[in-house]
Amino acid sequence: MNTMAKQKRIRTQKNQRFWNKLFTYAYLIGLSIVVIYPLLITITSAFKAGNLMAFDLSFDANWTLDNFRRLFNDTLYTRWYMSTLRVAVITMLIQVSAITLAGFAYSRYRFVGRKSTLKFFLIVQMVPTMAALTAFYVMALLIGGLDQHWFLIFIYIGGGIPMNTWLMKGYFDTVPIELDESARLDGAGHVRTFWQIILPLVRPMIAVQALWAFMSPFGEYMLARFLLRSPENYTVAIGLQTFINDPRQQRVALFAAGAILIAVPISTLFFFLQKNFVAGLTAGGTKG
Repeated sequence: MNTMAKQKRIRTQKNQRFWNKLFTYAYLIGLSIVVIYPLLITITSAFKAGNLMAFDLSFDANWTLDNFRRLFNDTLYTRWYMSTLRVAVITMLIQVSAITLAGFAYSRYRFVGRKSTLKFFLIVQMVPTMAALTAFYVMALLIGGLDQHWFLIFIYIGGGIPMNTWLMKGYFDTVPIELDESARLDGAGHVRTFWQIILPLVRPMIAVQALWAFMSPFGEYMLARFLLRSPENYTVAIGLQTFINDPRQQRVALFAAGAILIAVPISTLFFFLQKNFVAGLTAGGTKG
């Protein structure tokens, strides 16, 4: 009887593992189709000859690089691209620096207004960007920031600080406070403790925050469209939208070619930072 029960239990476990694997692979395959299918449409559209009027997935067209040539020679794409790249880099550097220092301060120090400002950050984050568009517009008019990239950078940085500070603080909280105490016993000051002991341990979160901050200006449309008025000052998100705004004169091939090029700096930054996702978990944990 015990042998039969054991065999039944083994068969039940095998069946459970089979169905778990089946649903897992089915989910992964479905997710891959959702991601890869529109990517294939964009790639094939970018290399097709002629003026496409709609996105479609077909491999029987004439392939050409002429769309990329037209993109750089006949449009303002180069200017849009460089402007967006400049906005993204400045936003990333300032925002990551600010939230890293703020997260460390909120995690390690107790000061007047600490809890109040953290609550304020949450409240500010609850206000959607759409609700603040009018306020941003009035502010831009008052300080001369309308149609200016520096004002857009200012808004991006300010909008990213509240919630990202919370995330960074939470990550700093996972670093044992004993490391700070050991460093102080060895004679290290606040700056050295932060720079040489704590910072290497939070590199994974810094890398994630840097990637998020860098990606945002390339994909954000509503705020940039509301504040930037001159075509030569557009970001790539606005510029590419102008290619398909008119249903009668859609330049789908140019849109697809420009969309592919957006992935180049983002992918480059990802591959540059990915080693920090793992290296930061172990670096700095030993005292030398």
